[in-house]
Amino acid sequence: MARGYRTRLWVLAASFIALPALAADDAASATLLQHLMDRLERVERHNAELEQQIKTLEERNAQLDSALSTEDVSEKEPELASRLKAVEYQTLDIQKQAKVIDSIEGFSAGANFSTVAQRASGIDTSGTELNYRADITVTTPTIKTGDIESKLFGHFRVGQGKGLGDKFTSFVGPNATSFQLGSVVPPETSAMMLAEAWYQADIPLPYGGFKPNSRQTLTVNFGKMDPFAFFDQNAAANDETRQFLASPFVHNALLDNPLAANIGADGFGFSPGMRVSYFNWGAKPETYRLSLGVFGAGRSANFSDSFKSPFVILQAETSQRFFAGLQGNYRVYLWRNGQAPTFVKDEVASHSGIGFNFDQRLGDGITLFGRLGTGSGDRLPFDRAASFGAEFNGSYWDRGADAIGLAIGSNRTSKDFRAQSATVDADANGIPDYGFVATGWEQVVETYYRFHVHERFELTPDFQYIRNPAGNPDARAVTILGVRANLAF
Repeated sequence: MARGYRTRLWVLAASFIALPALAADDAASATLLQHLMDRLERVERHNAELEQQIKTLEERNAQLDSALSTEDVSEKEPELASRLKAVEYQTLDIQKQAKVIDSIEGFSAGANFSTVAQRASGIDTSGTELNYRADITVTTPTIKTGDIESKLFGHFRVGQGKGLGDKFTSFVGPNATSFQLGSVVPPETSAMMLAEAWYQADIPLPYGGFKPNSRQTLTVNFGKMDPFAFFDQNAAANDETRQFLASPFVHNALLDNPLAANIGADGFGFSPGMRVSYFNWGAKPETYRLSLGVFGAGRSANFSDSFKSPFVILQAETSQRFFAGLQGNYRVYLWRNGQAPTFVKDEVASHSGIGFNFDQRLGDGITLFGRLGTGSGDRLPFDRAASFGAEFNGSYWDRGADAIGLAIGSNRTSKDFRAQSATVDADANGIPDYGFVATGWEQVVETYYRFHVHERFELTPDFQYIRNPAGNPDARAVTILGVRANLAF
């Protein structure tokens, strides 16, 4: 383009050179010719500068291409190449972070740490007993297969310290948070165990219908589970890390007690099994649920024997609105354990029973609760259990996150235990295992104050009083003072 422009100027100049022959005295023409020659010279200089700039750009592009052909960053390469590489690295880092976020999206996790200190009077041993327990739970994202939603749940537990439970004979476990793998590792060693690992599938009913219109769900769970996570629940008396510590106020005493727990789980409270639940919320806020659970019992609870004579429980429950529309939950259940422990060590028998459980809000900050149970079978330590109590919300004294709990319970010694407690000698060492004639009812009272320190931390002073422990009329009443610290995330 520059060469064509230059040719045209030369032609124009030649034309004007010929002008003197036509008009030699024309001074104006000579002036114009000089002006054109000056412009031509300036154009040539400008073209030379453009050619040099193009050459420089070509050299820089070659350097940039060479620098971008490698991933290394050098101080000798062009600044633009360094900046482009920095942007690429940042973009890749963001993409990696996004992939990590995508891989964990939908997972939920929780962690809870509890430690308890208790001191008892009225027993032969003295001193303060300490223990701690930590629980970590993980739930996978929900996977949808058609209308079916499924997920996996995992629960890990670690702890040390058995607490006061083995310091005196009672139907009451004074510290339901105690946990230690003492039969597996030395007591001075803490070890984590996989407490629960189970699968859940929620199937809307009627199956194959229009899901948004469904008001019924069939839920199936199977794996290693805590049966109390699905049965005998209670809003005011269910969580030993925040509510009552004594076992009769955490679960039905017939199912969970130190002498002969009929729940059928292993020594740590877990067992393999499955649960099927039908839930109907068509009349919401009134709801109805029917659940059936089958869990390992005896040696099958810890996977050391075949699955036989399991623990079976059938529970019907409903949520109702009584007392000015306040929520209440009511449950009744039947249970049977074909390999239930007895008050004779290492002996099993068939036990069965009925339980009733309720929690009912009363006013803005009071929740009442109660449990009743009756059992039958050979060598039950007690065959009747009752507990009642309430939790009072701190809003009544301008501490809305605090709470006071108060409960009373009683367990009636069975006919077999009254007849044999003085003489039974399971290990045949000549010393009776209990050495007293059991009679009457064992009574227990517990009260606590849960002080909310901050969002994640609570301190709970606790008091327990156990009268006629294990039905022993000669035993002194046991008084237990304790404090619990709980961190939850």
